[in-house]
This record gives sequence, structure tokens and C-alpha cells, in this order.
Amino acid sequence: MQLIAVSALLAACGAAGAQDAGKALGGLLRPINPNLLNTLPVPSAASAPAPAASELLKLLGEPDRIDEARELEIGRELAALLVGSKPLHQDVALQRYVNRLGRWISLQGSRPHLPWNFAVLDDAGFNAFAAPGGYVFVTKGLVDRADEAELAGILAHEITHVNRRHHLQALAAGARAGIATQVIASQVRGAAANALSAQLLALGRKVYARGLDQADEFEADREGVALAARAGFDPYGLPSVLQQVRTARADDPLFALTLSTHPPAQQRLEQLEGAMGSRLDAFSGKPSVPIAQRLR
Repeated sequence: MQLIAVSALLAACGAAGAQDAGKALGGLLRPINPNLLNTLPVPSAASAPAPAASELLKLLGEPDRIDEARELEIGRELAALLVGSKPLHQDVALQRYVNRLGRWISLQGSRPHLPWNFAVLDDAGFNAFAAPGGYVFVTKGLVDRADEAELAGILAHEITHVNRRHHLQALAAGARAGIATQVIASQVRGAAANALSAQLLALGRKVYARGLDQADEFEADREGVALAARAGFDPYGLPSVLQQVRTARADDPLFALTLSTHPPAQQRLEQLEGAMGSRLDAFSGKPSVPIAQRLR
């Protein structure tokens, strides 16, 4: 399996500084698919008016009909947005391990051909994020509180979001609601060539701050436990993580974003219990493997 050049990625982000980390990530990920064309519409002149909401709708269109080249381009921009908010963790061995683990799990899913990329954000919070096209991030705070099966369950959940194009659907819904247009005047400042990208990023920020639909989260839970089992991990890893979230205090800042952007953990556990029953019990009961053991 092809791996991200994590050491180069970390070095570039460190040299650029936290405020330029997103730009560094976008540049380094671009060579993964050398044939990827920039399919985002670009105005013909710098003086052209900023695209209206209809242009963003035209870009996103019907999410199920967006081709993969465009999906990868959108995902790369949103991945850069995520890394721009929190830098990548500097532990190269950890980055390599998470990338290998995630890529193995992604090969068991419905879109193994995507150029999957996994990375750890240097953030003490308990969170995980995905972007279209196969970009998945977990925070160091989450990794520190998980064993291998639990991390596999989280990665499988995020992989399912990508496989099901949940974020593209959320972006399209936001575009239809006109969420991004209100910020264009302050962000673009007449740079029409970047106007559409600015709308997309503004919309992406809203989606990540608000979270996906509950139905999408429940679907990612259900398919995630099955995907983790197919990859050889205990399917009860994800429910174990949800138990941690369920017992987190509402005022705990490390869990604040997870609690505000996901359905209540108890509700997710109940949904999973109904979906799993005893059907995956044969794949459970495996010894817990600390992540630190894999990094020796």
C-alpha cells in the first residue's frame, strides 16, 4: 500500500507554521494523484463578479453524480481547512501506524480504490473528522484514550462517511440553504478567482461546526462496526468508544465538539444494539492491544 510521506508532511507543516499548515497539506497531498485535474470552475477574469449561490449549487449539484476527480478536489480543500485549524502531530511513527491501519480498513470497504489518507492532529480534544475523497483525521487526544480496536472502530466510522458521501450531501444541503453566501463579501474582497473556493470553505466550516445529520451518524455507526469486523478487529471497539463519550461531562472541553456535533451517545449505543444484536459476537472477545505496543 502506498503511504503518505508523513515525515515530509510534518516537516513542511512545521516549517510553514500552524497558520500555513493547511496550505502545506494541500500542496503535499496533490502529488498522490498526478492525473487529478482541478475541476473547480474559475472565472475568466480577476475582475469578474463573485459567483452567486447558484454557482456553488452547480458545483455540488447532486452529490451522487459528482465524479471522483471533483470529489477529491473538494476533499483536498476541506482537508487543508482541518489541518489549518490544528497542526499535524509530530510523531512520525504514530502517523505511519494510523495511516497503515486506516488504509487496511478502507480496503475492506466499498471504495478501496480511493487515494486514502489518514493523519493525527495535534489536539488534546476527543474528535475525528473526514473529508470527501478519502481524507480522515483523528486527534491525539482520541488516540491517547483508545486501544487498537477502538481506534479501528472510529476509523471505520469515518471511512463510512466518505464511502457514503455524507459530507458532500451536507455541503449540497447547505448550499441550497444559502449558508455560504452571507460571508462572501467579507472573505473574497473582489478576488473573483477564489470566490467559489471561499464559498466552499465557508460552507465546510459550517458543516464541521454543526455536524452531519443524525441519520448519517447512525449509518456510519452501523456500517462502521461491520467494516471493522471485516478488517479483523473486534466490532465492539466503536461501542466501547461511545461508552467513553456517554460518561463524559457536558462541560468537559475535550469532548465539547464531539458532544455538540453528534447524536447523544446513549442513543447511538441503543441504535447499535438493535442493529448488531448477537450477529457480530463471533468476531468479538479479542485481547485488547494498546496502541503504544504497535509503536515499539
